[in-house]
Amino acid sequence: MEEMWRNGEAPVRAVMEALNAKRRKPRAYTTYMTILARLHRKGVLSRRRVGQTNFYKPRLDRETFMARRADSEVDALVAEFGDVALANFAKRVGQLDAERLRKLKRLASGD
Repeated sequence: MEEMWRNGEAPVRAVMEALNAKRRKPRAYTTYMTILARLHRKGVLSRRRVGQTNFYKPRLDRETFMARRADSEVDALVAEFGDVALANFAKRVGQLDAERLRKLKRLASGD
């Protein structure tokens, strides 16, 4: 997603080339094609076709995407670990400094 936000809109090949340039072992074109298609099906990316080329574009800004992703991850942890997960979250929150706690309260309330 970072590459998509950086580009705004890009074909699969451009995403592949940019990400493979940072990897020791490059991934195949079809791997990137599959990932981008799945993100499109999930509503994270929009897609437009020009000839035989699919161009993908983020539908969510970084902040919205991260919030949804975090919500999903927390739900999964609570579903799997129940009260143990919640107790661990509470313990971590209890260890925060006052300024960070204020920021988290504002974030949680949507301000």
